[in-house]
Amino acid sequence: MIGAGVDLGRGAVVLSDQEAAVLACVDEAAVGRMLLELIAVPSVTGSAAESEIQHLLAGWLERLGLDIDLWSMDLPALLADPAFPGMEVPRTEAWGLVGLSEGGGDGPTLVLQGHVDVAPPGDLAAWDGDPFVPRVTGDVVHGRGTCDMKAGIVAHLAALAAVRAAGVRLRGRVAVHFVVGEEDGGIGAFGTLKRGYRGDACVITEPTGGTLITANAGALTFRLSVPGRAAHASSRDAGVSAIDAYVPLHEALSRLETARNAGPSPLMAEYPIPYALSVGTLRSGDWASSVPDLLVAEGRLGVRLGEEPGEARAEFERCVAEVCAGHPWLREHPAKVSWPGGQFASGRLPEGHPLRDEVRDACADANGWATRPRERGAPYGSDLRLYAGAGIPTLQYGPGDVRVAHSPRESVSLREVVEVARTLVLTVLRTTGVK
Repeated sequence: MIGAGVDLGRGAVVLSDQEAAVLACVDEAAVGRMLLELIAVPSVTGSAAESEIQHLLAGWLERLGLDIDLWSMDLPALLADPAFPGMEVPRTEAWGLVGLSEGGGDGPTLVLQGHVDVAPPGDLAAWDGDPFVPRVTGDVVHGRGTCDMKAGIVAHLAALAAVRAAGVRLRGRVAVHFVVGEEDGGIGAFGTLKRGYRGDACVITEPTGGTLITANAGALTFRLSVPGRAAHASSRDAGVSAIDAYVPLHEALSRLETARNAGPSPLMAEYPIPYALSVGTLRSGDWASSVPDLLVAEGRLGVRLGEEPGEARAEFERCVAEVCAGHPWLREHPAKVSWPGGQFASGRLPEGHPLRDEVRDACADANGWATRPRERGAPYGSDLRLYAGAGIPTLQYGPGDVRVAHSPRESVSLREVVEVARTLVLTVLRTTGVK
């Protein structure tokens, strides 16, 4: 049966009676309650609370009628895997969580994915109160993890709760993947995929600021160790400062960044620096009256869309080697490059894949918008690249603005969370089919 049509400037948008019924079951009050409860769990990457929130969410998914797989990941096996994506914090455990809706039909499986871990809060004095005690001002919720990405997790839960409340049976299945460790490399997504979980398409509710993200640049963590020769500072001419030796390398890396950002993909053209090369930490010297004999620089190398991480590493290493070859000290004492921490490849939804238009149409139809969200890429890495690399067409659409993530200004509008939940309702019904 077909419900009433609404003219949104794209022709008559028609919702079925089932679609309208499920949208009417999106519980806005429950959205707020769930978000506040999740923010109060300080699930910083690698902490015990990261595991705590997985157990909490497992109970929520079970109450929604999903079959639950909650397992302790085999960390030694994952770390030994040649494809392991890297890790930046010590970790003694990691829990995977997958919820599967009842199936049995011949429809496709849609994956709804979100990460439960959050970045550390940083300087607590910069926050207006405890970052894990959520504050509500009008429609906006403030606190660590609000937009990155507990609001997205709540949108998934609210959409599934609405489908269940309306009594709609799906022809295909929904697979909910809640993962740990996205902020430091993606161990949760990696472990979930290694366990064999797959789908025909995937929506990740990272904060996208009202746009549809169909591609992510990659990001590789590098370490550059530059040697010097120690001496007493009063006779510094007898030594070689590792700081002075590093300066030409820093200048060369700046030139490399410029070259690597020439002619970016149209999806990345809006960003001044789509593939940033940034030095984040410098450590050198252990005594003010000594010439430093070592400098260690660590940073992030952006990976271009479609570029293999190995190609990006090789270009970086060639740049360093060329500087060393032309430097009087480094020629005989070359700097060393290593690649610790997170190793994010780029990833993108295949061009022309129907998931893009399905989500864009669902967003406009569910929320009464005359225009669909625009498409773009993102200059940061995410779990998208792991799902895309596993052959699962994936995009990001979620509540909040990434520009306030990882900051004391982190917040999200409850209205946006509800809009995304409504979008997911139609996406689920239309991609998996209804019996």
